[in-house]
Amino acid sequence: MAYVNGYPTRSPNILQQSQQHSLHIPQPNHHSNLGSPAVSNSHTPEPQTNGGVKVQPLLCSGHTRPVVHLQFSNLLEDGTYLLISACKDGNPMLRSWLGDWIGTFLGHKGAVWSSKISLDTSRAVTGSADFSAKIWDCNSGEALHTFTHNHIVRSVALSPQPQPQYLLTGGNEKKIRLFDLGRPDAEPLILGSNPDGLSCDGTIRSLVWDEAQGGSVGVSAAEDGIVRWWDLRTLSQTGSLNLEDPITSMELAHGGGTLSVTAGNKVHFLDIMRQHPPVTVPLPHPPTSASLHPFLRDRFVAGSANDPWVRVYDLDSGQEKEVYKGHHGPVLCASYSPDGEVYASGSEDGTIRLWQTNPGKSYGLWQTQE
Repeated sequence: MAYVNGYPTRSPNILQQSQQHSLHIPQPNHHSNLGSPAVSNSHTPEPQTNGGVKVQPLLCSGHTRPVVHLQFSNLLEDGTYLLISACKDGNPMLRSWLGDWIGTFLGHKGAVWSSKISLDTSRAVTGSADFSAKIWDCNSGEALHTFTHNHIVRSVALSPQPQPQYLLTGGNEKKIRLFDLGRPDAEPLILGSNPDGLSCDGTIRSLVWDEAQGGSVGVSAAEDGIVRWWDLRTLSQTGSLNLEDPITSMELAHGGGTLSVTAGNKVHFLDIMRQHPPVTVPLPHPPTSASLHPFLRDRFVAGSANDPWVRVYDLDSGQEKEVYKGHHGPVLCASYSPDGEVYASGSEDGTIRLWQTNPGKSYGLWQTQE
């Protein structure tokens, strides 16, 4: 770690990708029986410029309420990927790397706050205001099991290994539950050893299951401002970091290694293995979420509840590099694709927009005119 005037500088070590594992990732069936979208998908160019190059975000419609969470899958064998979205309309949606609608998971009776895809892309998991979490088959759209809770489920996380597979859930109950998907009817285990049975002192906003470290480490972020590390073998807390402000989001960068956490007016980048000090970037706009570029790791995208602008910031200086308007309401979530070529934003206006990291480059539906 380097120091300047006694203070740590932004060491590149914290922002390095963890070693990738070779996985066979089957391509989901794009002609599944998932429910149809409420609104047909469309791609609408909205001209803006970046260094004289026209910026044309792709519009993904279909949701009818605010989009509150987005997650890209890992890269598939053919170089493409999937995108899953959680929305207050209660209908999480699965999309291709082009933004095209694949299907809608039908079954929740309340807002869906969190949605994630398994590493092998065969399963999806969602957490909802209907006091439940659900496991889904990504090929058929079938709900494989419903896990009932006593309050709103704000975040979910699947174990990285396909077998045996486990599920973490957390939310307004302030409890982190560990479910064994091989025994879905068994009682879940509760993380922590507090006498009151709670895992955290505030509503749990986000859960991450580390893809490295043997799949034995989970991380939680709660409105009490504390990020907690958990040993999932012993169900015990192994570390914590108090960020002082209520946490609004947490994401593990593609490739692993670094957590992006938003709290108050700051974005904190944390080494998930806790070997390097945090990197903290104060912003002029309170961020709703932030996502670190998976390869360059020199920039991050963030949304804000204060305006409809999508912003890209330089990690080292904290300066705004790019700013785009396309949404008609606050940007509630933002995330980079696993190849770093695209970032997605979800908004209060009920839409998802896809933006190019390098406008003008031929990629997907963006084709440069010769």
